[in-house]
Amino acid sequence: MSTSQIGVVPSFIAGQWQTPEAAGGTEVLDANTGELITIVTGGKLDIAAAVAYGRGVGQRELSSLSLHERALKLKELAMYLNERRKDLYEVSYKTGATKIDSMVDIDGGIGVLFTFSSKGRRELPNSNVIIDGTAEPLSKDGSFLGSHIYTAISGVVVQVNAFNFPVWGMLEKFAPAFIAGVPTIVKPATPTGYLTEVAVRMIIESGILPEGSLQLISGSARDLMDHLDYRDMFSFTGSAATASRLKSHPNVIDGGVRFSAETDSLNAAILGPDAVEGTAEFDAFVKVVVTEMTSKAGQKCTAIRRNIVPAAQVDAVIAAVGKRIEERVVLGDPRVEGVTMGALASVEQMHDVRAAVQDMIDAGGELGFGNLDAPVVRVAPERDALAAGGAFMSPLVLRWADSRNPILHSREAFGPVCSVVGYDSVDEAIELAAMGAGSLVATVCTNDPAAMRTLTLGIAAHHGRVHILNRETAGSTTGHGSPVPHLVHGGPGRAGGGEELGGIRSVKHHMQRTAVQGSPNMLTALTGVWHTGAAQQLAGSEKFGAQPGNVHPFRKSLAELKIGDGLASDLRQVNQQEITAFANETGDTFYAHVNPKAAEANPFFPGTVAHGYLLVSWAAGLFVEPAPGPVLANYGLENLRFITPVAAGDSVRVTLTAKKITPRVTDAYGEVAWDAILHNQNDEIVATYDVLTLVEKEDTTYANWQD
Repeated sequence: MSTSQIGVVPSFIAGQWQTPEAAGGTEVLDANTGELITIVTGGKLDIAAAVAYGRGVGQRELSSLSLHERALKLKELAMYLNERRKDLYEVSYKTGATKIDSMVDIDGGIGVLFTFSSKGRRELPNSNVIIDGTAEPLSKDGSFLGSHIYTAISGVVVQVNAFNFPVWGMLEKFAPAFIAGVPTIVKPATPTGYLTEVAVRMIIESGILPEGSLQLISGSARDLMDHLDYRDMFSFTGSAATASRLKSHPNVIDGGVRFSAETDSLNAAILGPDAVEGTAEFDAFVKVVVTEMTSKAGQKCTAIRRNIVPAAQVDAVIAAVGKRIEERVVLGDPRVEGVTMGALASVEQMHDVRAAVQDMIDAGGELGFGNLDAPVVRVAPERDALAAGGAFMSPLVLRWADSRNPILHSREAFGPVCSVVGYDSVDEAIELAAMGAGSLVATVCTNDPAAMRTLTLGIAAHHGRVHILNRETAGSTTGHGSPVPHLVHGGPGRAGGGEELGGIRSVKHHMQRTAVQGSPNMLTALTGVWHTGAAQQLAGSEKFGAQPGNVHPFRKSLAELKIGDGLASDLRQVNQQEITAFANETGDTFYAHVNPKAAEANPFFPGTVAHGYLLVSWAAGLFVEPAPGPVLANYGLENLRFITPVAAGDSVRVTLTAKKITPRVTDAYGEVAWDAILHNQNDEIVATYDVLTLVEKEDTTYANWQD
């Protein structure tokens, strides 16, 4: 145990660790033993100073780095934390988490950092401006354009997290905010915030993050929202009641604070009509139900609460779930070998879950498996005893005579508890799932494509994610309750209406989308991406716009190449012999290239025409610089469109312009996207596309080749 866990859990505010007085604080106990491990109290933290520090120092330091540079720091941080997972595990066990639970929380959080680092460098520009969509011409002559850009919001993001994922919950919100360039203030939940503090302390001690990037508020911070305005974002995970109260704050309603919530969710799993006992789908369904009941002791916002199964399968499902629990679940202290399910996060949480179950029983539910008695738990290897002092609770399955009982679809027991209800038709299954009034995730388990489509489309509008499970995915699925950083995590209605993760989408949640209007030159200067009509410095044919003395752009390294540099080629005439030869050589003998009569009958062609790919190949021959140099490779084309057909006797020329330059932070080269336009002899556009090349930062290839 670190010294930070003895006494009061400290906060990290304005670049300093602060430990308030213990008086009036909340005692936090080991979830498994009831032992006092720390005290949490808000004390007299200067929340206004934390916000000002983030807006000032944090914004300044983060904006000094590009999107790629920040993404690279996430990878560095992930590697640093990866080497210290065992230390985090030792603390995590005190929260009631098993080793597997801790892996989901700790390794999962670290995995989010790795994923966003990779996606940030692969999918975003190496700048601080993201262009959204293509430019819109706003004048006939092309001198006035409109576009959209994303830039980081100018305030802070405050994240208030639930107790169930003290590490992942923080990192899954921190990663996209950090890449966007927005400082984060973390406010963890009291029962497990001491684990968040250990993780934050590791991060701060690493020295990897720019100053002001991350701050921590431990304990109460009731006036936190009072200090935020339209520059800031508030990201909440917790109860729907608390989210509703926060969302009604004047600074949200009138002050413009961006508010995102992920709240209670009565998630469902639907067993398809075909998935009867004995099928692979039935077995996969039972497995995922038990996993969701016992992982983190059922304390997951994504856990399955309502299992909607064919009426004839209710008894079989309850029996199979109960059997799997009896065979595989060992309840006890997660530090004891063999334990597979730990305690709830606190005794208070256990009492809340038991009370919720009792309310459901009183309202018409019936225990189909398990009981509310104090459980027997594993306290030492091969030794079990009645639970004493810990927050242990046995897994429970409720059954319902009335599948539309209101409490079934409105009350959540946030622990190892689920219900099984029957349906008589697929339409009824959809109705029952929708009665959850908005959920984070639902599983549809069937091997019938028609039933799957009906169910998925029927419930999609009520859910943030649909997990489709059958025999093909049973062995490879990431699971019903596992949000992945590539996909959206959130849901409508009761689930909060917010949206987290989703890859680069979540980075943009922390940015402002702004419409910009101006000349091509001004938009090029603003975005760092060449816009049609902006200035060009062309080599090549002076007849088609090249300036005397300009160097071929392929002879320029990234140190020399500028946006707008390019090449204008001369015309190249096309003849039928070349078209025929290409057709015969490639096997592409489509009639429009080789059959004059058939081609003339086609309303799109004037007769036989050149293959589009032949035109692209000729274009490469027109703009290529053959000698070794800074251009290392062509790695693809994007946005290729053929516009005007080219017949035998026509001529083509190409104009190539450096459109976007993206140096790689970690490599001696970067990517260059070139705007390519093919014209014919009448200056009509034949084709447009982007050529993608890898180019050295400094030209070493030619010198090495000469040696």
